[in-house]
Amino acid sequence: MSLSAIESVSLDLLPLNDDPINKDWIISGTPTARAAQWSASKDGTTTTHVWDCTKGQFRWYFSADEIVHIMEGSVTVESDGSEKRTLRAGDAALFRAGSWSEWNVDEYVRKHAILSVPLHPSVSFVVRAARKISRMVSSR
Repeated sequence: MSLSAIESVSLDLLPLNDDPINKDWIISGTPTARAAQWSASKDGTTTTHVWDCTKGQFRWYFSADEIVHIMEGSVTVESDGSEKRTLRAGDAALFRAGSWSEWNVDEYVRKHAILSVPLHPSVSFVVRAARKISRMVSSR
């Protein structure tokens, strides 16, 4: 399958599908979430999504590094070792793979998210070494 060099989408018009929050993670309320993936890297390690959620409070586990850009609404987030902060439309944040955070959606939030699955440490070492060698060779 050939991938286009450029993929684009109107994030506001992307149809979202039900994406229920794990019932064991819900702290209060009845948050309803929806999501859609709209692209993926050739190697499958990075994907892009739009996600929205109605009012509620819940814990969330990040299995991948996730960069979020809040498109609409707001959410107050907190995590062990980090201060509580409110993310509003226009704000961005990085949530590290392997971490838990608590999300409190007052009314509604819509985000664009870029998820990147971390490489195994041995693979990561090889990638960093190859990049370093490439920079050294190209600088000559």
